[in-house]
Amino acid sequence: MAAPRVLFIVGPTASGKTAASLELSAHARIEIVNSDSRQVYRDMSIGTGKPTSAELASVPHHLIDVATPDEGYNLTRFLSEARAAIADIASRDTVPVVVGGTGQYVWGLVEGWRAPAVPPNPELRAELAEEARRSSPEALHGRLRAVDVKAADTIDPRNVRRVIRALEVWYETGAAFSRQRRKSPPGFEPVLLGIAPERAALRQRADNRVDAMLNNGWPEEVRQLLDAGYSPDLPSFSSVGYREVASYMNGELTVEEPAERLKKATHRLIRRQAAWFKAGDPRITWSPDATSLAASVLAMCFPSRSTP
Repeated sequence: MAAPRVLFIVGPTASGKTAASLELSAHARIEIVNSDSRQVYRDMSIGTGKPTSAELASVPHHLIDVATPDEGYNLTRFLSEARAAIADIASRDTVPVVVGGTGQYVWGLVEGWRAPAVPPNPELRAELAEEARRSSPEALHGRLRAVDVKAADTIDPRNVRRVIRALEVWYETGAAFSRQRRKSPPGFEPVLLGIAPERAALRQRADNRVDAMLNNGWPEEVRQLLDAGYSPDLPSFSSVGYREVASYMNGELTVEEPAERLKKATHRLIRRQAAWFKAGDPRITWSPDATSLAASVLAMCFPSRSTP
């Protein structure tokens, strides 16, 4: 029996991935599997760019709103849940479409990563997090580089949570995190399709989206999270903008500051995503916008359903 085909729609934030998947759903029988590491959290919708309620209702979505903001959600859990969702969708003669810009999640599925089965050590994590606060994230990253150069080369020093996880695996097992990430065939045929708008246009779209989020309830969303007792120090708040908006809601930033900070942070995120999804990667077929990508997918994978 042939392995099922799984489509991946990738690209930077604000490029139109959600729009492409919804356009595709109008012409083909698909279900969407979220691969955005922040859209998994309930009550964090506006700032994470989640599909609207109407969009979620228009086609089945998986792995959205599956964790509370104070719940741990990591690569290991994502891979397990995403693989189960993909198998379930394919078993119903439907095409799974993985949509999202978290490169670690996407390549973990495509390349068949098997994350180290090391349970969390809260005490060790707290100790390492305190070291990062007391000295600097770069100093903690330097400690990782001393024991696992390969992992250090692939983890951004600013991503303290991932640095801590790599060090945790080292201290708990005595073996390098990079050596324990095994790979095996994914069990499906991956087809990767990317959206790559012109750079200036993408930056403008990202800026416009930040303004729209701030004007359409993002501060109120953050206020509800804070009132519910969720701390800005939680990993879920590391999503671009949540801590900045929380600082504004707590009176630590002036009304003018959040938008500018959020736009700069979004531009940095776009650059980081470009490192995961490289323009020259032969595994990815690129399109300039959502409509072109949807048309390309239909022509490549659903020729009988392509629109003129």
